[in-house]
Amino acid sequence: MMPPNEQESSFPKTPGANRHETSPVQENRFSSPSHVIPCLDDDHDGPSHQSRQSSVLRQSLRPIILKFEELSYSIKSQTGKGSYWFGPQEPKPNRLILNGVSGIVKPGELLAMLGPSGSGKTTLVTALAGRLQGKLSGTVSYNGEPFTSSVKRKTGFVTQDDVLYPHLTVMETLTYTALLRLPKELTRKEKIEQAETVVSDLGLTRCCNSVIGGGLIRGISGGERKRVSIGQEMLVNPSLLLLDEPTSGLDSTTAARIVATLRSLARGGRTKDVQFIVGIRVGSWSILVRSGINPDPVFVNPADFVLDLANGITSDTKQYDQVEINGRLDRLEEHNSVKQSLISSYKKNLYPHLKEEVSRTFPQDQTITRSRTKSITNRWPTSWWMQFSVLLKRGLKERSHESFSGLRIFMVMSVSLLSGLLWWHSRVAHLQDQVGLLFFFSIFWGFFPLFNAIFTFPQERPMLIKERSSGIYRLSSYYIARTVGDLPMELILPTIFVTITYWMGGLKPSLTTFIMTLMIVLYNVLVAQGVGLALGAILMDAKKAATLSSVLMLVFLLAGGYYIQHIPGFIAWLKYVSFSHYCYKLLVGVQYTWDEIYECGLGLHCSVMDYEGIKNLRIGNMMWDVLALAIMLLLYRVLAYLALRNL
Repeated sequence: MMPPNEQESSFPKTPGANRHETSPVQENRFSSPSHVIPCLDDDHDGPSHQSRQSSVLRQSLRPIILKFEELSYSIKSQTGKGSYWFGPQEPKPNRLILNGVSGIVKPGELLAMLGPSGSGKTTLVTALAGRLQGKLSGTVSYNGEPFTSSVKRKTGFVTQDDVLYPHLTVMETLTYTALLRLPKELTRKEKIEQAETVVSDLGLTRCCNSVIGGGLIRGISGGERKRVSIGQEMLVNPSLLLLDEPTSGLDSTTAARIVATLRSLARGGRTKDVQFIVGIRVGSWSILVRSGINPDPVFVNPADFVLDLANGITSDTKQYDQVEINGRLDRLEEHNSVKQSLISSYKKNLYPHLKEEVSRTFPQDQTITRSRTKSITNRWPTSWWMQFSVLLKRGLKERSHESFSGLRIFMVMSVSLLSGLLWWHSRVAHLQDQVGLLFFFSIFWGFFPLFNAIFTFPQERPMLIKERSSGIYRLSSYYIARTVGDLPMELILPTIFVTITYWMGGLKPSLTTFIMTLMIVLYNVLVAQGVGLALGAILMDAKKAATLSSVLMLVFLLAGGYYIQHIPGFIAWLKYVSFSHYCYKLLVGVQYTWDEIYECGLGLHCSVMDYEGIKNLRIGNMMWDVLALAIMLLLYRVLAYLALRNL
């Protein structure tokens, strides 16, 4: 197979997009010296493991010829809403993003798509990766076959924005990805060695123990973060790697190194059969010469010159921009003329050759039969249990800082101590105060876990979409790992809270009653967390979910049975959908017995169960309340799972 600069060039059918020969920049010079490898294990076994890893990965690697013909894609514009003053607005036409784009990419090639912002580079790269939502017209074939889940798992896709966990180190990020994405034929140690190899190849050795960072967390640089994103996709030795603006936001030196790394990976080494598609602003004079455009002067940067032409700007129009003139319509016509000239030159000189090459059949097009493709469509790289265990460990590692943050612990501890002091050694004689404390248990540990849970899936949406679209793991393994991983984090703080407040508040000094009270509160926490997960998964918007949950918890608060004891019949059904109501009933039911009395007046003693606030709760067989909470626990979590499936 010929190197990229010796093969015949093919061009996507869009102004300003071209295959190029990368400029002669230096090869990757930013790797650490061989004797400084802090991330490698001391018991590294040497070449034997590397050869086995390479052989296993190469068995799954098959060169892909990617063809795309007459791709078109449009989106619906938002229809303006009518107003009282201006009347209804007319519907806006659909916006055309891709218009008849064609091209071909062969193994070992590095294709760069050139175009100004908003020209559709991201849309095209996303479409070729099989991750574009909506209807795409035209055909995209991989070795003559349509896109399948098996092809998806062997296709790397690096988005413009780096989607990484900020609290994991570089080595941890790549190791967890290797454990999830590499085939089960490799052992755990071999997968870790593969991650170490990628760290070395991408020059990340010196920062391998540094956290990724992001936002307010100081971490590695932007160029290193981009190389980590590329490394995640290179772990599986992909047959096709697509990158969307990999140099965006980077300085010129770092950008040149990123391109040099991609060029080196595409042209030789262990990934020599991989082709790369890069949405990037680079280029050469070859497209201009072949399209009949003579650039002048010759010292102009090729990328800048082509971008100017794609935007309808020439050296003459730049001079017009420096002087304020009245003929703005003439300038607009000049811009349109430049664009039309570029399009006409492309269609006349380049498109016929491209069409001929795309329509040509290559031997690799027939290497895979449909029966084999069908047999491997549903294969996952690892088992369900492996996915669950890795996702569980990764989740615990990433979220431990948040669940046990100093601020969160301080908040819970301060509220528990304040509550204990306010209800300090309350007695049965002060029955209303004790009942109020039990209701506070149900409300506080309904609000707190619910509001924490609504942010879960909206915050993890980018990562979930990225990993699920690559076919890394099953949704069920992720969801159960997330649910199980939250248990110790969500149950430790309420346990501490109840332990402090219960004994300070003077509730029944019985170990059995205390344990039952604690179990009911933890039960309530799980139900409230399920409500928050469902709201977050359905809305996928933290602000909307927070607003709705505030209204919902206000309803639960009022219908809980403490503030309003005689709810009108037509709205009394609200208490039956309030988990706080059932929790409150259970707490009162285990705290007091039917033969227990309190001093209801001077020299008078009454049954606790005859107290107005308790009598209206109609405490009976508490198993029905337990069953109602169990139904809510199951229902809300199933709703959250189904909402994620539709994501």
